[in-house]
Amino acid sequence: MADQTPGEPRKMRTSVKGPLMFSAFFAVLAFVAVLIFASGGSARAPRFDLAFTGAGIAFIVSLVVAAMLSMSHKENADHLGKGSGVNLSSKRPGHGRPGAPDSETETPDAGH
Repeated sequence: MADQTPGEPRKMRTSVKGPLMFSAFFAVLAFVAVLIFASGGSARAPRFDLAFTGAGIAFIVSLVVAAMLSMSHKENADHLGKGSGVNLSSKRPGHGRPGAPDSETETPDAGH
């Protein structure tokens, strides 16, 4: 589960506020867009029924998507950020070839 300590506020990723604000933004955007475009011009009455329906659908769909994305988030392992395999140093041309002596020391530019 998430790293939680009692009495401290949660991070934005583990709290409920982030997905709710994200979903509320898209609900308001959908409400305004449907209210403007569903009426068909200024001579007709605005369609609040369609606007509220569109806002509700946008809110629920974006909330489900944001919740699923936040649940599927996984931190990288600590050894992946050390520059141990992909970004080899060009100052040591023999490093990484088969048969070349492999040293475990890291260079200052190994992660860049």
